[in-house]
Parts: sequence; structure tokens; C-alpha cells
Amino acid sequence: MAEAFKNMFNEQFLGRLTKTLKRVIDFDERKFVSQVMDAEWKNREFKQRCEHIATVLKSFLPPDYKKAIAKILELLSYETVASDDDTQFGLMLEYGWILDNFVEQYGLDDYQASIKAIEKITQFTSCEFSVRPFIIKYPDEMMKQMLAWSKHKHWGVRRVSSEGCRPRLPWAMALPELKKNPAPIIPILENLKNDPHFFVRKSVANNLNDIAKDNPKTVIELAKKWQGESENTDWVIKHGCRTLLKQGNPEVMELFGFGSAAKNISIEDFKILTPKVKVGKSLEISFKLVNNNKKKAKVRLEYGIYYQKANGTLSKKVHKISEKEYAENSITEIIRKHSFKVVTTRKFHPGLHQVSVIINGNEFEKNDFELIE
Repeated sequence: MAEAFKNMFNEQFLGRLTKTLKRVIDFDERKFVSQVMDAEWKNREFKQRCEHIATVLKSFLPPDYKKAIAKILELLSYETVASDDDTQFGLMLEYGWILDNFVEQYGLDDYQASIKAIEKITQFTSCEFSVRPFIIKYPDEMMKQMLAWSKHKHWGVRRVSSEGCRPRLPWAMALPELKKNPAPIIPILENLKNDPHFFVRKSVANNLNDIAKDNPKTVIELAKKWQGESENTDWVIKHGCRTLLKQGNPEVMELFGFGSAAKNISIEDFKILTPKVKVGKSLEISFKLVNNNKKKAKVRLEYGIYYQKANGTLSKKVHKISEKEYAENSITEIIRKHSFKVVTTRKFHPGLHQVSVIINGNEFEKNDFELIE
């Protein structure tokens, strides 16, 4: 089994952290580590560990926030930080999560000092979590700041201007007003849609995908407006419309050349090769995709799994197989496996499940299978 994500914060990591902190503050390293790895340490999850380390760190820094944040920013003046071979440039990502959390926890009442700190820290790591409480408390000021950051010379600052205001950012504080009305986000995305850095463009696409879940028309309008501007923007809107594509939204299907399922495309011999699937094993299906058209057909091919929920109802999740052209008058055999390996992000419930085949957003046959312990 893979190592738990939270376990990156271990004694070895704390040893590197204290070695780095020694450069800017005089403190008792053993006392710091013992307070961090207290009786509840093993029970804390990833984000709780970040918060706890930041809380302990505060007690070793000056009580005045401006002075404390100045000490933290001193860490960023070093070209390298403590690591196993002392050759790592900038801050390790784990360091950044802690500094980010420090600003999030203790800097909310000092807007100016915190904004300067975030702008600096996010050039070494990412501060998308810490900006969110500032967006809640100072919505107008903060969104103006995010817009200004979208033109910053450093790609990390430009990225946080998009990533920080994602309406549905995973693991993060909710931004209900931006879910309702994403209008303040759009000028930021306009500035970044063709950014030279891939991770900035990826953030724009993820932001669009978040917006699409609550305001699909906004994203469809942007996609139509941006399509064809460049290869970069074409990738951004395609990735940003992935949820709408999985939903089979007709406008989006048409936009990307899929349209509705052609009359002369059909599914034949749809079989469930494993009608009973043990948890930990895989479902296997096969079918034939028949294109009776006299020309090639562009097809987005997917399958839907209807998962059994705890209350006995079924919940559908769509999984992509391919996007490609199928030759005229062709028959293509498709075999697909779907794993039911136990993962932390989904709990499986034994019982009736279903699987379907989806072509260009249109669902074809749907058959039953059973998941067993």
C-alpha cells in the first residue's frame, strides 16, 4: 500500500526544517520537534499537520505578526534550503505549505503585510489556500489584487491569481459568492488563457472546469469566444470543458466537432465478460462499434459506471475511452477493463451495479453486473 500523504511530515522532514529555521531564529530545536510530534500527532491528517506545525512555529517567532512574517520571509533570501544533499533550490513544497498556512491562520487582520508575504512565498511554492480567507474578508480589494497578479512577471504569482479563486478548489475553503457569480474571475482568466507557462494555463483550465459545474453558460460562451486563438487556448478550453463533455452537453459536443451520435453509428455485441466482480478486481466489457457511414466519423467514446451507494441508489460516473475518427463502413472491437481496486477516494458498496456505453454524449446500452466482497 502507498505511503500516506501526511507522512511526508516526519522526523526527517522536521530535521531539515529546524536546520533551515536556525538560519533566521535562535530556538530550541528539540523542544520544537517534541511540540510538533505531540500525543495527537499520529492522528492528524495532512492539512491538520500543516496547521499544527504552523501553530507551533508561531510560538517560536516574535509575537508581533509583522516581525514574525519578516523572519519567515528571511528564509526566502537563501538560494538553497536544507535538504539531504544541500543542493535544492528554493523552498521544498512541504515548507511552502507550512508558510502558506501561517499566513492563512495569523495574517488575516494585516492585509498589506500578508499580501506582500503571499506574493513572495508563492514564487517558491503555492499559496492558493491562504488567499481564500482574504477573498472572503476583502472581496473587492483581493480580486483587484488577483487581477494585478495575473500580469506579474513570475509565473508562480500569475498561477496563484487563477488557482486561488477557483470556486471549487479541492481541500480548500469554499468561495460561495464566486460559485454564484464568477464574473470577477473572468478578467483574470482572460489575461492568463495564453500564458507561456503550462502550469498557469492548466490552472485556467481547472478554474473553467470549476465554473462550469455551477455556471455552464459562462464557460460555453468563453470557449466559443476563445476557440481558435491559439493552440494554447484551444487546449485550455478543451480541458476546461471536460465536465461538460462528460455530461454530454450538446453545445460543447458540437463545439469540439462531435455533434450528436450519428444515425449510422451503433453498438453491437455488448457483453459483460465478468458479471460478478470481486472488490479489488476488475470489470471487463467488450462491444463492437459499427460505423455504417460512407465517411469517417469523429467519436468521443466513453463508458458510464453506475456505482451502488450506501442508501441503495445508483450514482453514475463517466470514464473516457478515446477520442478518434473511425473509418467509413468499419467495425471496431473494443475491450475495456475497469478496476475496483480499493482507493481512499471512493468507498465501494457490494450489490447491483450497471455499465453503459456512451458515444458523443449519447448513452447506448446499459447492462447489470454485481460487485461482491
